[in-house]
Amino acid sequence: MKVFIVHAHPEPQSFNGALTRHAQQVLQAEGHEVQVSDLYAMGWNPVSGRGNFTTVANADVYKQQAEEAHALAHHGFAPDIQAEMDKVSACDALIFQFPLWWFSMPAILKGWVDRVLASGFAYGGGRWHDRGVFRGKRAMLSLTTGGGETYFSAEGLSGDIMMQLYPINYGVLRFCGFDVLPPHISFAAARVSPEQRAGYLESYAQRLRTLATTPPLVYPSLEEFDETFRRRVAG
Repeated sequence: MKVFIVHAHPEPQSFNGALTRHAQQVLQAEGHEVQVSDLYAMGWNPVSGRGNFTTVANADVYKQQAEEAHALAHHGFAPDIQAEMDKVSACDALIFQFPLWWFSMPAILKGWVDRVLASGFAYGGGRWHDRGVFRGKRAMLSLTTGGGETYFSAEGLSGDIMMQLYPINYGVLRFCGFDVLPPHISFAAARVSPEQRAGYLESYAQRLRTLATTPPLVYPSLEEFDETFRRRVAG
């Protein structure tokens, strides 16, 4: 498999950094091809605007989707965006590696999503969800949290972690057609013992070794909804 890791942490010596390095080692040992975009090291610009493009559809009014459609038709995406698009197109599996900040991904990773997963390239024209552009490709989140596992449980103070990851798993990855795997979560990574962190690395290795066979999360099919996108009534 070709695996593309988008890494979003500013400190190379962080546990996120250790997870990405470990992923590279494990995947390569399994015979997979690995490519990493380290967004902070790259100096990735997360801000969308006319800098996304080398072409202009409308110089008077900026509408991002219209500019994306125009750029797609005229090879007009900025080189940094096009390079990331090429990595997504080439991969069989996409992994986001990040710390959970304010119940979401860091701004630099959200900016990667905003700029790279452009209309026409990643979705559009009826290509979304189970009919999405990237159907057949796999995607997974690997993340660290500040709080412990009970804090992020259904009965915990913050609520179920899967609820917080839903906008990324479903609203980004599944929306674009990926088969979304259960996330690998290193809870309270900065607060646990070295032995617990070693355990996280080993559990992540096991997940990576089964990247091609792990059953994805189950989401509803577009066929289950009517023309107004309301769930059809059974029977």
